Amino acid sequence: MMAFPHVEPEAVPPATDDLVNGIWKQNPVFVHVLGMCPVLAVSNTAINALAMGLATSFVLLMSNVVVSLIRHVVPNQVRIVTFIMVIATFVTIVDYVIQAISLPLHRSLGAFISLIVVNCLILGRAEAFASKHRLGRSTLDALGMGVGFTVALLCLGAVRELLGNGSLFGFRMFGESFQEWTIMMLPPGGFFTLAAWLLLIHWFEQRRGGTETQREVVR
Repeated sequence: MMAFPHVEPEAVPPATDDLVNGIWKQNPVFVHVLGMCPVLAVSNTAINALAMGLATSFVLLMSNVVVSLIRHVVPNQVRIVTFIMVIATFVTIVDYVIQAISLPLHRSLGAFISLIVVNCLILGRAEAFASKHRLGRSTLDALGMGVGFTVALLCLGAVRELLGNGSLFGFRMFGESFQEWTIMMLPPGGFFTLAAWLLLIHWFEQRRGGTETQREVVR
């Protein structure tokens, strides 16, 4: 009688990994460098960055939920078109809500609210994750990615507003002698700030990797 080799079942990562990965290990901005148009264009102030982060997170969360629920009834040939229609629906809702809450904020974000439809982060998570997983994991994945995206935008917005305008969320943080760096409020300031954050995170990851290697050698 032929004996079949014993095969260990593939380990399934815990659900909390779907939430944590988007915040740090697979951060959409600092690791995957996704959604660069809104990241660089509307992160000139902390308020704009926070608003765009929350708007994108809402669309990402709701899109993942709907795509996960309908994944078995949508034909494969029209899945991308269906996903884009779902995303566009929630972007329209966000557009009207921001306009109703604050017209100046809506004007500051401008066309980048509508451009959330083509944000590669949202369509990418719908196609790569929500269309293949159940509602619970898809929700956690969207929450993690949304928080990670919002935190990244806020990091850029805070630095740019502090250095470029001497304020944070509109409140003055320095004295009258502070020299404003106007370039930080312009598009080049977005590139400089993003590059600085990427260098800082890369340096931190290298140090952490070296520390873990030393611990393994000691063991």
